[in-house]
Amino acid sequence: MKLKCTVFILLIMTCFMYGQKKPLDHSVYDSWQNIGARKISNDGKWIAYSVDAQEGNSNLFLYSVKNKNSKKFPRGTKMEFTNDSRFGVFQIRPLYKDIKAVKDKKLKQNKLTKDSLVIVDFSSGKTEKIPNVKGFKIPEKGASYVAYLLENMKDKSSDDASDKDDGDEKKDDDKNSKPLQLVVRNLLNGKSTTYDNVSRYEFSNNGKQLVFVTKKPEEKIKKDKKDSLDDKSADKKVADKSKPKKYTLQTVQVVDLQTGTVNKISEMEGDFLQLSFDEEGNQLAFVGTSSAQNDLVKLYQLYYFNFKNNKKEIVANDHSQMKKNWVISENRLPIFSKNGKQLYFGVAPKPVAKDTAMIANDHAVVDIWNYKDDYLQTVQLKDLKNDLKKSYAAVMQTEKPDFFTNIDGEDLDTLRLVNEGNAEFTLGITSFNNRISSQWEGSTKKTYFLIDNKTGERTEIIQNLNGAVAVSPLGKFAVIFDREKGKWFSYNVKTKKILALNNEVPVSFVDEEFDMPDFPDPYGIASWTDNDESVIIKDRFDLWEFFLNGSKKPRNITNGFGRRNKITFDTYNLDKDIKSLNRKSSVYLSAFDNTSKSNGIFKTSIHSNADPEKIQMENVWGYRSLQKAKNAEEYILIKESYTDSPNIFATSDFSKQDKLSNTNPQQNGYNWGTDELVHWTTPKGNLSTGVLYKPEDFNPNKKYPMIVYFYEKLSDNLNRYVAPAPTPSRLNISYFVSNGYLVFTPDISYTDGLPGESAMEYINSGVEKLKQNPWIDGTKIGIQGQSWGGYQVAYLIAHTDMYAAAWSGAPVVNMTSAYGGIRWSSGMNRQFQYEKSQSRLGKNLWEAPDLYIKNSPLFAIDKVKTPVAIMSNDKDGAVPWYQGIEMFTALRRLGKPVWLLNYNGDDHNLMKRQNRKDIQIREQQFFDYYLKGAKAPAWMTKGVPATQKGKDWGFELTDDKP
Repeated sequence: MKLKCTVFILLIMTCFMYGQKKPLDHSVYDSWQNIGARKISNDGKWIAYSVDAQEGNSNLFLYSVKNKNSKKFPRGTKMEFTNDSRFGVFQIRPLYKDIKAVKDKKLKQNKLTKDSLVIVDFSSGKTEKIPNVKGFKIPEKGASYVAYLLENMKDKSSDDASDKDDGDEKKDDDKNSKPLQLVVRNLLNGKSTTYDNVSRYEFSNNGKQLVFVTKKPEEKIKKDKKDSLDDKSADKKVADKSKPKKYTLQTVQVVDLQTGTVNKISEMEGDFLQLSFDEEGNQLAFVGTSSAQNDLVKLYQLYYFNFKNNKKEIVANDHSQMKKNWVISENRLPIFSKNGKQLYFGVAPKPVAKDTAMIANDHAVVDIWNYKDDYLQTVQLKDLKNDLKKSYAAVMQTEKPDFFTNIDGEDLDTLRLVNEGNAEFTLGITSFNNRISSQWEGSTKKTYFLIDNKTGERTEIIQNLNGAVAVSPLGKFAVIFDREKGKWFSYNVKTKKILALNNEVPVSFVDEEFDMPDFPDPYGIASWTDNDESVIIKDRFDLWEFFLNGSKKPRNITNGFGRRNKITFDTYNLDKDIKSLNRKSSVYLSAFDNTSKSNGIFKTSIHSNADPEKIQMENVWGYRSLQKAKNAEEYILIKESYTDSPNIFATSDFSKQDKLSNTNPQQNGYNWGTDELVHWTTPKGNLSTGVLYKPEDFNPNKKYPMIVYFYEKLSDNLNRYVAPAPTPSRLNISYFVSNGYLVFTPDISYTDGLPGESAMEYINSGVEKLKQNPWIDGTKIGIQGQSWGGYQVAYLIAHTDMYAAAWSGAPVVNMTSAYGGIRWSSGMNRQFQYEKSQSRLGKNLWEAPDLYIKNSPLFAIDKVKTPVAIMSNDKDGAVPWYQGIEMFTALRRLGKPVWLLNYNGDDHNLMKRQNRKDIQIREQQFFDYYLKGAKAPAWMTKGVPATQKGKDWGFELTDDKP
């Protein structure tokens, strides 16, 4: 009998063990997947999407909507469909391990396999692979052509971009790139034409023309061994930088792709760049220089060609319309207006050459800060590279190409084209005379002008505006938002009259939940309607139509349905060529339920007076990711939830959605989790919401440790997928939940002047609410926050001892010293952070020193009883890293358990993946020790002395106590 019982128990235990799912560990990160780039062909019959690993090879999938099947292309990237939807073109990258080996200098660049080009013919089903390709281009709207450069496999020094990150699309235009063979193929008939020694090339949008620049290869200097050993003067002679080094001969040629005719339009020993066609391919502009390669200041000319009218114009720097001591800029791409009647190009003050004869050791190196400067020296130095390349717009009337107008100026911040450049004016924006106050305001008041493209005359729209101005698609009106008034206005370009839009509308059009000591931001413009008749503006929930000429009263086009149901609506921009909406046509609206956090899509028409029609609402995130086929009612979108990994779906009507991908099937083998909303009332009677994450194997009869992670408001993320990943320093929620923790993310609302107390009110009361559940171990609760969250962690432990452990990333602990600090990523001073922005004090340091002290954890740090780990990195671009040092040294002085991690050379949020992986392990070990009673690692018990840095990481677990 005993034997039978034993066997029965063993069988039950075996079934239980096999039924259990394993917890996540730190080895899973690299292979965890996400949906990357995705596209749908213009006819809606083909869908391309990438499934990307966090670290490793990506896979490109091509899906047939008709046949409902996919084909996988390992390492496929940069997918493009031809305009006629008959072909797919993309590149195949080398293996990730080989790219990494090059970066790690374990493999020579010239040993790396080059990219391949893949062409898929959807009609025949054939796939062609072309090796050793460096980049390709296809016409955006034209016929089925592809052009690509072939690597020079004989040149072992050939520069290659294969080890660079994706996205470096302009590498073909690198000024230092070597000329390669260009292949131009007509995909419909398969015919190819090759051109040698090509350095740059561009299609016209309509695919009728191709321009390319050839560069005569530089002659190699041949030397025998005797020369290389004995004739050192020859080397010196070659390297003599005092002599002009001319460019090799370059030629600009244009191919008529319909006839195959090649026309040489310009040639010289120089450099041509910034190639740009007009919309129809009838006009071409570019810049070029005949200066020497080693000239400190190169002088450029603008070249303009009209192939239809056989016109040519070269705009030189001595042109009569050019300002004195101004020149053509090579740093701005010439842009034609949509109708081709105007050409916008760049001019700039002539650069001043650096004195290369100056001996550096004889002169001081000093930054001179002047209180009258528009911008602090730190901002100037941060922007120096861009400022040295800054150009200003001029515009040519292409019917009279020998005439142009300077429409930009050094006083302007920005110049915006109107009606895709077709308008006879541009929008000029300046913060001149208001820039100094950005130090404490954070933003600047701006003046807006309409600038006449033919005369340069400025017409002021509004002066010293704290807000924004947008011009309607056709340029008939400008819409003004005034932050200080919280009001919208229209400006009639023809009559120059300003009209108030929302004076009589009984809802707010600014952020109703805004809780900073500044004027709230608007919800913004959703869309425009055809012929500039009206503008669609958002309130918190609904969409409103305002008639720009004031001829009709404002209309709530969602009929108040959003506010009644707490659903936030927005329009889509599903076709970049469509700039406005037809008032009578049906439009899709994205919908977000602010109560349940569900997401979906509705349908309405702008002129309708009815409630919008619900098409689909789901407990997912992703309907804002919607994309549409240009010429068909076919759509793709990404959907995800906390339990469901992001996947791509295809649909034609949203009632039936086909799931195309299956990311992260391995998740089913791990103990995942669930999430749910939590609601409570704070001690001051304020309602709040948070999200509680529980392990998948949650047992209400057990007691669980809990980590509270916070920033500001996070509950809208209820349906976001949280991939297990080495984070920049946020809490790795999925990892901790899988390993038996509860995680709670409470929303926080703030009172001006009391950010610390506000955090205490919301976080602590939410935790106390949850502690009423018997399955929470109230003695084993930790807190974690990064940046603003790190500050709140520090404040909490200085004012309460209810937490067993704390992790504070990049905290500010002393607002008095941080107030005058610099945000090194932008160069801006931090004063605005306290007076107007996130730190929410609303006063300067001299008005209210008590507020700065009261809200600074450092001044109550002696009350801390909670063990705390700090991350504060020496290249933090947002928070002065000495704030972490102040916190650490104060707690160390007081004998409190504290640790500081400084990831050398890393930023406010960790950017280096190896550091992200490292901090995940340390954070897990830290919380496991204090909240689970696990052994402590050596880095916590005995530390890692500087002599062992890079040799011992201190991860091993010990029996010692910290």
